[in-house]
Formats: sequence, structure tokens, C-alpha cells
Amino acid sequence: MKLGRRDLLKSTAAALVVAGAGGAAKAQPAGKLAAARTGAARTGAAAMTAAAPSASPMRLWYSRPATQWVEALPLGNGRLGAMVWGGGRYERLQLNEDTLYAGGPYDPTPKEALAALPEVRRLLFAGRYAEAEALADAKMMGQPIKQMQYQPLGELQLDFLEIAETNGYRRELDLDRALATSSFEARGMQHRREVLVSPVDQCIAVRLTGDQPGRIGVRIGLNSDHVEATVDADGDDGLLLRGRNGSAHGVDGRLRFALRLRVLANGGSTRRVGGRIEVREADEVLLLLTAATSFVDHAHVDGDPEAITRRQLAAAAHKPWAELLAAHVAEHQRLFHRVQLDLGHAPEAIAALPTDARVARFAEGGDPALAALYHQFGRYLLICCSRPGTQPANLQGIWNDLLSPPWESKYTININTQMNYWPAEANALGECVQPLQAMIEDLSRTGVETARRMYGAPGWVVHHNTDLWRRTAPVDGAKWGMWPTGGAWLLQHLWDRWDYGREPGYLHAIWPLFKGAAEFFAATLVEDPGTGAMVTAPSISPENMHPFGAALCAGPSMDAQILRDLFDRSIAIAGMLGVDAALSARLATLRERLPPHRIGHAGQLQEWQQDWDMDAPELQHRHLSHLYALHPSSQINVRDTPQLAAAAKRSLDIRGDEATGWGIGWRLNLWARLGDGERAHRVLQKLLSPARTYPNLFDAHPPFQIDGNFGGTAGITEMLLQSWGGSIFLLPALPSAWPDGSVRGLRVRGAARVDMQWQAGKLQWASLHSDRGGHYQLAHAGRTLDVELAAGASLTARLRGNALVAA
Repeated sequence: MKLGRRDLLKSTAAALVVAGAGGAAKAQPAGKLAAARTGAARTGAAAMTAAAPSASPMRLWYSRPATQWVEALPLGNGRLGAMVWGGGRYERLQLNEDTLYAGGPYDPTPKEALAALPEVRRLLFAGRYAEAEALADAKMMGQPIKQMQYQPLGELQLDFLEIAETNGYRRELDLDRALATSSFEARGMQHRREVLVSPVDQCIAVRLTGDQPGRIGVRIGLNSDHVEATVDADGDDGLLLRGRNGSAHGVDGRLRFALRLRVLANGGSTRRVGGRIEVREADEVLLLLTAATSFVDHAHVDGDPEAITRRQLAAAAHKPWAELLAAHVAEHQRLFHRVQLDLGHAPEAIAALPTDARVARFAEGGDPALAALYHQFGRYLLICCSRPGTQPANLQGIWNDLLSPPWESKYTININTQMNYWPAEANALGECVQPLQAMIEDLSRTGVETARRMYGAPGWVVHHNTDLWRRTAPVDGAKWGMWPTGGAWLLQHLWDRWDYGREPGYLHAIWPLFKGAAEFFAATLVEDPGTGAMVTAPSISPENMHPFGAALCAGPSMDAQILRDLFDRSIAIAGMLGVDAALSARLATLRERLPPHRIGHAGQLQEWQQDWDMDAPELQHRHLSHLYALHPSSQINVRDTPQLAAAAKRSLDIRGDEATGWGIGWRLNLWARLGDGERAHRVLQKLLSPARTYPNLFDAHPPFQIDGNFGGTAGITEMLLQSWGGSIFLLPALPSAWPDGSVRGLRVRGAARVDMQWQAGKLQWASLHSDRGGHYQLAHAGRTLDVELAAGASLTARLRGNALVAA
């Protein structure tokens, strides 16, 4: 069943619970009703001691509050996001709602593109690349040339009345429970603050407690950077922030938004003071917040955020903290507990360090547990920013504090959005792909118009970026945006969704998407007069300049590689469904005429049809587009195409290991796919360093981009387990830094689960459990084991002499 946004917003549980301070007019006892809802206040030192954090490998922790945004701790339920700073005297939660973008529905399709297309192609084939690019810039770019930016919602601000200096400070993010806490002593009292964002109740909850009754005093306020935002009283114990999103690039802001707060204090008094609410002498405080926008879908913005938040808040206010917490933790752990990873333990002196200190020394070695924590942090982030019914993870997941963030914090689909979902299937988070599938379905509709009006073609197309409004025309400039295979790449995630799950009926759902994309390219590929190959034109090798003063070209290697996968998948799906045989035959013919993989004079895999690589102006470019065939695809691999794999390795050496955060993440996956565990681990050390990882473990492009986190999680997974070419590869790139370990719950193609353990760098055992039955081949260190399993059956394999055998 597809869960839509309306279903999510209708949930009776969209309340944000927070304990704090805030203000406006009339004093009242905080009384018995609040006490019933929050539960009895825990008092006494014993209660605070019981709540103290236990030793856990699944925690990020720090010895001081955040002083910058990339030190704050991220929470999210897919739709709502919060960055928790953990301040003692002043606390702030920076908040996001996943549909709050600038602008509104708009149509940027260029009017003169179709007329200009033949001349752009003629110039390209004549070798007049700069002229072709200039013409494409003038006639084929979307108008406006930029897309709409993701924007912050606002902040919850807490000003504590009796706290000055703090002692024994600790804040942490518990990945296992998706709970942020801070604790400290001030003026003889132990304080504890807990924050969650519930996927069950669609709420953020902050709870304030202490070990002495009647000593919590706080002023609570809401704030937003949006020009058209106001804060008003919402009853005696609440606030309502409402406003309108911003306009951008000539597109008027059409969204309304609301953020609603309820203060529930146990004991003491509550009153409004100006635009805030003030709580004095309370035993315990909860704040409930709900948020929504008027977004319905990419073409409609007539939702009612005030009614949505009112309904959600009323439902949440009837639930005590313990019920909110228990439901939240159970739902989070339903996903998070699917995979357990142990890469070995760090010495106590290292394990006891704050997380940022461990990152600073990771390259020195001796801390395999940090790599495991980083892997699980990526899984945590995906759970928090991409759930059924929400928007997919954008460049910053769901977390953004700027009205005009870098690259608009939208969807860059020439690597970044795809990398966000690389870890999903193998790490047992297939449900998290649903928002991406929903976006692709939207793009298949809006992309029909782009295909027709820009190319005169059937089917659908999307270029290198899109946004909330699902725009598909090229943007930013031809050297970045004139790339038509973004949608074709996105579709590979839907093939993976089927291949890892094998759900009956799923192919029927995704076939129209594949068919439309294939029809577009079948109509728009043109013959290169120089090579006779059928090529995309115009196109680029994403964001990389070739030696002739431009990026625009015909038939870059990446396009041929992506289309080879698109045509293969389309032919396979049509065959399994028994449909569209004529289209399949046409695609098979076109596939044979795509440009082949070529090896250049330096032994490298060529990035373009021509052997231009060594003369390109940026040899160490961040993108590795022509290595798509090695990873995430498997067209090139060390087993079946060793010569091409060697050429890909040469290209990797030429590019170097230094790059942006996500660029290093891609390199990590590529070295793992080549089976070089030592090189992969050295690349991981670069990624998990202060230069590329912020104190809160967010990836540093810099600035923050979340794709590097997901690339890191996927890369660690690839070092331990790979699934391609009909085989399951056990420990294909295990580094010497992880001699002993185990992993449970990873997924492989063919709808199966793998658990395994190794010691002294040697596989001890591997267990394969098949959900739906089928043929599987296990491979390890040159040994293979072929097995047939029935649905629900399991098998354990061990090394015996020189053979991999069923135990």
C-alpha cells in the first residue's frame, strides 16, 4: 500500500513535545491535568541516577553544548527535523518541515529549446563544443535558470531562569532510541533534558526534569527567519507561529506554514509574558509541537496547516511522555535493529573519548568501533529523513538552517540523491526508498512535458536537478545541467528495490516508469557520424570540463553505461511481465550500438568517447562519472571484465583519493568493489576525519551535504558484503584494521539476509536466509558454493580446507 502525504498528516500523532519557556499574558497554576499527562515528576537523586546514560557503542556524546550548527544533534521522523544544541542556560532547537521550500508550482520549460536542438547537435559533431554550449545556454536552459530552495521552519528557544554555570555536562545522541539528551548540575540540582521526534505521533518531544521538585523555571518562545512569520498566543499554554514561504527567482511563494506549541507543566505556574510562555517552580515540563505546510503535492498548495497542527496537537496532548517515548522507540528500533555490526573494540582510553575527539584521531588507528558507529549513524540518518509518505532525502537530508542554503539543498540527481539511497537495500531499509519512488513517479509526469517540448520525444526525462515542485528542465547552466540521464539513473534504485525484495506485483508498478524512460531515449539517441554509435547529444560527463573549453559533448561514457542498465532492466521487466516485446527488441538493438567502454592511452577508462582524459583541465575532479559501470553498476568488475577493471583502477589512481566528502564516499565504494580493502580503509580514514566529518558526524563537502554520510555507510557495507552478477561476495574487501568482527541482518539480491562472523581476518561462518526461495551463489576468496533454498529456508556455510561448504 502506498502511503501518501495526506495519510501521514492525518495521523492522530503529530505533536512536538518540549519542555521550556515562552510567554504571554495570564498566570495560571500548571496543575493536575498537566501532571496526569506527563506522569508523576521524578524527584530525588536516585531517579536522576537511574536515568544516567549507560555505556553504549551506539551513542554520539560530547562534553559541552554545541556552539555551531554542525555540532548540534539531528533528530527526525522523515517529515519533521530538529537540530538540538544542548545549551544549559539557553537551549535552542532548529526545526524543519520537509515540504517547506521557496516558491510554488511553476513551469521553467524553455520555449526555444526544440528549435535549437538540431543546431546544438550539429556544432557538437563538428567539434565546435564551446559554440554548442553557448547556444545551449542561450536557448535550452530552464527559465528561471535556478530551482527553488529548501528552507527552515523556525526555532524553539528556551531561556532557563535559574541556570548560570554548569558542571558535569554531557550531551548525547542515542542512535538506538533516536533520543537526544543533555544532563548537568547547576546550583546544586541535576538537570536532564530529553528530545525526540516521533514517527508514530508525528511529533518532537522535549522533556525537562530535575532531581529536586519545584526548581524548573524557563521562558519558551518560537522564532522564524521568514519575513512573513508571526507568533501569536494559542490559548493560555500555547503559541502559534504561522507564515508564508519566500519567493525565489521570480516565482512567488505560495505555501503557508504553521508551527504550534503546547506547554504542559507539572507543578508551579505557567503564564504568558509578551510573546513567550513562562514556567516557574515546576517539577517537570513537556512541550508539544506540531508543524505542517499547505503543500498537498507538486501541483497543489491548498492544504490547511493550522487545522492539521491543531488536530495533531490535540491528539498528542492526551498521551503521557512515557507513551510517546515507548511508541517512538519501538517504531525506530523496528528498522534500526535489523542490522548489527561489530568491527572490533577500541581500547578503553579511546572509547571513553567524546565523539569529536575520536574523529580527530581516527587516522591513527585502533578505533574500529568508530567505523561501526559511523556506519550505523548513516542508517540512523536515513531512517530519520526518508520514511513512507515523506519527501525523499535532499542534499541535507531533512536538516537545514538557512533560507538560501548551498545548492538550494534540493535534489541533485547526477550522483548526490542516488548516493543518499546507496545503503538502503543492503542495510535492510527498503521502506526508506518509498519517498524516492514517489518522487520518480512525479517526475515521470512532469518530465513528459519536458520530453515533448524540449526534444519532441515521447516518454519522460529529467536532467541534473529537481526540487519540491518536480521540475525537470535543465538548470544552472549547460556545463552543469545539460545532462538528460538523471531519471534513468534514479530508476536503478527501483530495480534494486525489486531485486532485493522480489515482491510479487512490484514490477507491474514500476514498469510504466521504465517504459517511459526507455521510450524517450529510443527516440532521442542519434548516430555519431564519427563513430557510428548511438549517443546522447547534447550531454555532459557530469560537471567535468573536457579539453575544448566546454563540458558539452556527445555520448559521454556515463550516459552509455546508464542506458545499458536502463535497457537491460527494461528488457528484463518486460520479459517477466510478458509485455512490450517490440519495444524490448528495439532496445536490444540500440543497446548494441551504444558507445563501448574504451581504454585510453594512459591505461585509463575513458570518460568520453574520445581519449581526452589526460588533457582535461581538472584531473582530480570530484566526480567519477565514467566509473558508474564499476559502482553502483557492475558492468565492469574484477571477475568478469578484469581488463576494464584494471582501467577503472587506473582512472581512480589518476583522480586521487582527495575530494569532497561525497567524492571520497564514492571512491570508498569503488575501491571496495575492486576488492582492495587496505586502500578502501585508507579512503575511509580520509572521510572520517575533521576535514570531511563535522563534530556531529555530518559529512563535510564542505559545507554539509548528507550524501557523504550515506556513501560512507554504503562503502563500509561493500567492504563486508557485495551482491552482483549472480553472486554474494563475503568479506570481499576486509581490511587488516578489522581482523575480528561480525555482522547480522545485511540484505542481498534475491530477497535474502546474510549474517557472518570472522576472526583473524578469516571467515568463520556465514548464514544465508532466503525470504522467497531461489538459487544463490556464495563466493569468498576465490571459492564458491551454489545452493537452492526454499522460501523461508536457511543455510550456514564454512570454510573447510580449500572449499566453501554447507555446514
